[in-house]
Amino acid sequence: MMKDEEIKKLILAEKKRQADGLEMIPSENHTSEDVLSAMGTRLSDKYSEGYPGMRYYGGCEVVDQVENIARERAKKLFGVDHANVQPHSGSPANQAIYYALLDPDDTVMGMSLFFGGHMTHGLRVNFSGTYYNSVQYTTDKEGYIDYNEIHSLAKEHKPKLIMSGATAYPRTIDWKKLRAIADDTGAWLVSDISHISGLIVAGEHPSPVGIADVIMTTTHKTLRGPRGAMILCNGEKSNPLKKPTRTKENIPSLIDRAVIPGLQGGPHNHQTAAIAVALKEASTPEFKKYGKQIAKNAKALAKELKAYGFNLVTGGTDNHLMVIDLNNKFISGKQGEDALGKAGITVNKNTVPFDPRSSFDPSGIRLGTPALTTRGMKEKEMKQIAVWIDEAIKNKDDEKHLQNLHKEITKFTKKFPLPS
Repeated sequence: MMKDEEIKKLILAEKKRQADGLEMIPSENHTSEDVLSAMGTRLSDKYSEGYPGMRYYGGCEVVDQVENIARERAKKLFGVDHANVQPHSGSPANQAIYYALLDPDDTVMGMSLFFGGHMTHGLRVNFSGTYYNSVQYTTDKEGYIDYNEIHSLAKEHKPKLIMSGATAYPRTIDWKKLRAIADDTGAWLVSDISHISGLIVAGEHPSPVGIADVIMTTTHKTLRGPRGAMILCNGEKSNPLKKPTRTKENIPSLIDRAVIPGLQGGPHNHQTAAIAVALKEASTPEFKKYGKQIAKNAKALAKELKAYGFNLVTGGTDNHLMVIDLNNKFISGKQGEDALGKAGITVNKNTVPFDPRSSFDPSGIRLGTPALTTRGMKEKEMKQIAVWIDEAIKNKDDEKHLQNLHKEITKFTKKFPLPS
């Protein structure tokens, strides 16, 4: 039992906030009790710099087994030759990939943050846009990836690496088209599937395995594990002790050497254990049903929101998320986030393609269905949630109305408790 009452109180307050509201930020989810239990163990106390069988510390015989289980489960689940489960989160994992495959000032291409990409895909103020020559691609006016534009930019700038994947793109990504562009211009192709890895497992989105040279995914979001990341690839068996040349066969060794000693020290063994638990859960038929329900819920919610006059970027969704342009509602993204938050609905403000507003107060909001689906909600509940979203946006300045909505939502959530 925790003796620090001050922190204990805040932990319980956060649990209550999540339980009494609707978590709709697409990158958030609710982990199982088994995953949480693995995180809070004595594995947290152990240093284990290196890899199983090649540690710089003694006493690693148990954590070696934990990491090997996590790696084997990742390889089997995604169908790859090699998995590194040590990255502390997604941004360090992407940094390791750049470190493995590039030299400083090499040219990289990635989707602009302001059009749905991630900051590690070449944002100027991020390491990826500071230490590398970043060329950013965008979408068309409707919000769809413009593969012809990517091809033209790649032929013009000859990037060494093309980063694919997104954090706010509601449509299916065509990995094969990107592979053809990379091959035509001599670039490595990296796929960041952090948002959609759970959907890939469920068969709701095509997999880049066998297409991309390297794949990165976080282990939370739709995969529903702890905060963490994995780097997946094919190639020869890794030998982190030998400095390899940059060939496709050597990618496993290049990645492992980039993680440690390149960028990290010891992995977080409690995190690795929780990743292993989540991967086992993701290999079950129940998880595949869950992944399919995420997509069903997102499509149902998108349909209902459109009926209330909301302007969805690309007009809908193929995956777990949607981006809503609020300009026709005469409200900014920040105002929308605040109003929905007061009603007990957590979303995040987000830019829309060719946004006329500042990125600090953009035109849109981003929301999704992974956490709602974890709690057992289905299409019927999406209809009611659309009603509440519409009500909150319409009454953004009516504090009492928003408070009453929150009370109504809290009562509703009692039927759908957090994973116990």
